Amino acid sequence: KGTSPRNNEAKTASRPFDKTRNGFVLGEGSAFLILEEYEHARLRGAHIYAEINGYGSALNAYHMTGLQRNGLDMTQAINAALESARVKPNDVQYINAHGSSTMQNDLHETNAFKAAWGPDAYRIPISSIKSMIGHSLGAIGAIEIAACALVIQRGVIPPTINYGTPDPECDLDYVPNTARKQPVDVLISTG
Repeated sequence: KGTSPRNNEAKTASRPFDKTRNGFVLGEGSAFLILEEYEHARLRGAHIYAEINGYGSALNAYHMTGLQRNGLDMTQAINAALESARVKPNDVQYINAHGSSTMQNDLHETNAFKAAWGPDAYRIPISSIKSMIGHSLGAIGAIEIAACALVIQRGVIPPTINYGTPDPECDLDYVPNTARKQPVDVLISTG
C-alpha cells in the first residue's frame, strides 16, 4: 500500500515509524542547492552550510515496488556512503531517514540501520521530515539535503511528528514529536 487513506486527517496522516502508519502523504515543494568545490567557496568567502563528503547507492532487485524486510540493500548503500566519505559508522551523529510512513519502508529502513550500525543504531537520533511536509517524490532529495544542512548549521534535529504508538519492530530513537537541540557535525541521509 502506498498512500495513506487518512485524507480527512491531513496534519496527522503521515506517521513514520509509528505502529498506526498506513501510507505516505503526498507533499509538494522544492529546494535549490549550489554545490561548489570547498576550496573555491572558501576562497571567495562563501557561507558554507555543509559539505557533501560521500554517497552510496545500491539496487533492490527483489521486486519492482517491494522491499526486503532485512534492509540489506539499503545497508549496502549506507556502508558505501560511509566508505566514500571516509567516515566511521560511530562518527555519525544523526540519520535523516527516508521515513515514508509505509509499513514496508519504515521496517526495511529500521532493519537497515540495525544492520549498518549494530547496537549503536539505538544511540543515533533518527527522524523523518516527511512527517511534517509529506513526500514530494522527485523533489524530496534536494529538500532533505537542505534540511540536513540546516541541522548542521543550527544544531537542531527535526522531530518525527505524529509519533504516538511505538511499533515494537521499529524501536530506534526517532526523535518523537519534539525537535532536539544537539550539535551535529556528521550525518547521513537515506531520504
